[in-house]
Amino acid sequence: MTQAATLSQLSADLLAAATRAGADAADAIAVRDASLSINVRAGALEDAERSEGVEIGLRVLIGQRQACVSASDLTPATMQDMAERAVAMAREAPEDPGAGLADPSQLATDFDAAALELADDAAEPDPAHLERLALEAEAAALAVKGVSRSQGASASYGWRDMHLAATNGFSAGYRRTGSSISAVAISGEGTKMEREYHGESRTHAADLPAAAGIGTLAGERAVAMQGARQAKTGAYPVLYDERISSSLIGHLLIATNGSSIARGSSWARDLLGEEVLPTGLSLTEDPHRPRIAGSRPFDAEGLATRPRDIVRDGVLQGWTLDLATARKLGLQSTASAARGTSAPPSPSVTNVTLTPGTHTRDNLIAQMGTGLLVTSMIGSTINPNTGDYSRGASGFWVENGQIAYPVNEITIAGNLRDMLRRITPANDARDHLSRRVPSLLVEGLTLAGA
Repeated sequence: MTQAATLSQLSADLLAAATRAGADAADAIAVRDASLSINVRAGALEDAERSEGVEIGLRVLIGQRQACVSASDLTPATMQDMAERAVAMAREAPEDPGAGLADPSQLATDFDAAALELADDAAEPDPAHLERLALEAEAAALAVKGVSRSQGASASYGWRDMHLAATNGFSAGYRRTGSSISAVAISGEGTKMEREYHGESRTHAADLPAAAGIGTLAGERAVAMQGARQAKTGAYPVLYDERISSSLIGHLLIATNGSSIARGSSWARDLLGEEVLPTGLSLTEDPHRPRIAGSRPFDAEGLATRPRDIVRDGVLQGWTLDLATARKLGLQSTASAARGTSAPPSPSVTNVTLTPGTHTRDNLIAQMGTGLLVTSMIGSTINPNTGDYSRGASGFWVENGQIAYPVNEITIAGNLRDMLRRITPANDARDHLSRRVPSLLVEGLTLAGA
């Protein structure tokens, strides 16, 4: 029996157990995955890890009460015990007005998971090959003049098979793979050490860039941060480098998530149909981009995924919804449900793209005059109700339109409502990322430094 058939049978067996235990409805998910990771440091193998396992999850519904259970024991006795325990839990759970499976008419019936090319057909790499890649990345980082040491490099590979089934008749699954290489370099000594990194990941190993290039960039970034000092305090333009610009758009995605909206705990709760980005900018979701990690043919409730506009020409078009949040808000699901084995579905976006600008990042640096180029962020204080924003950052101070010196220990503050309406995008988004967001220039943020 194939792995896919095994997962399909496990899901069917869980549903049968739930029906015997008295569930009104149920859905089940079975996941089999494996990962292999090799880490090196100072030219030698530091550790090698491989894991493989199967996990099953069951959600049962009694009216509008629901409960979830999961296990890694696949015996029939355990599955029956899971179902009985879940039914008992559901009977004691509070009613959830949004709980329930999709109507059969809503289910995905015509999709082609293979067309998304999420699974690499190449054989699983052997540990020696991954070790060579990691060593190559580390050696390249150490070869950069000014790099004093390596904090290590890694190469990894993994795959995940998933099958979802429900008592409404849905039953389907697909495979996803991933390969990655990363390196961490340190420049300087003692209290003047600076740490930087670079990493790349792809669904297909053949699409990865050369390991040496990854290591070289990590080393160059570490050296560039030597002599970092605090930035000036005041109101200045801030350019979010493409490395971290998606975090800014991520705050908008969180604020427009159906879970936040249904709870009334979002600064964007009254902005539907209002301008949230500058005119001319759109934020689109496309779950069907081939070879992109965020793609999926159907969501975690069996609904067919589809492209949609989250923001069109600056105006917010809608929320990110699963069935439960859609029902609570009197709307339709956007087929955005995601879930693991131990929790019910919740809304989540797949691949998003922000309209690119016409200028390069260097053009925006020249235009900003004096301000901050942010390349790394740490910590986060975001008020979900007001959008007040404060984050620690490091990067480079810009004077007269040119990078002057590296800076760290900076706090950036503003309000997300205002910030997002003042962004100017560059044209440097990377196409292989699930979140295609270019560098973003934001005027008039408050910086706290020296």
